[in-house]
Amino acid sequence: MEPPEVKLTAPTLAETESTWLVVAKNRRVNRDWEALIERHPESTRRCYKDLCTAPTTRKPGRVFPLKGKLYKGVWEYEVTKGDRVFYVPDEEVLKVVVYYAGKHPNAAPIP
Repeated sequence: MEPPEVKLTAPTLAETESTWLVVAKNRRVNRDWEALIERHPESTRRCYKDLCTAPTTRKPGRVFPLKGKLYKGVWEYEVTKGDRVFYVPDEEVLKVVVYYAGKHPNAAPIP
């Protein structure tokens, strides 16, 4: 049985209207996200804001959907040159599930 989703730790943000609920797939992912906040606070703040407001807006080279059957519905966010966040947005319920946060992996993790 998979551990339950947890609300993603929010970095300190100035007034932001959150349209989407952003959750981590499990506590391990949230812990990795918190480590990312520690290493790159400005970049993760921008990432979190984008996930809360417009997670399906493409930004060439930074935010884009992955290709292939295994990655259907999966998006990648380049937080920094060496760090990534992989997530699955659900437009019906306006929810983003982050399933990976951390160093850029050699191959994209499968949700």
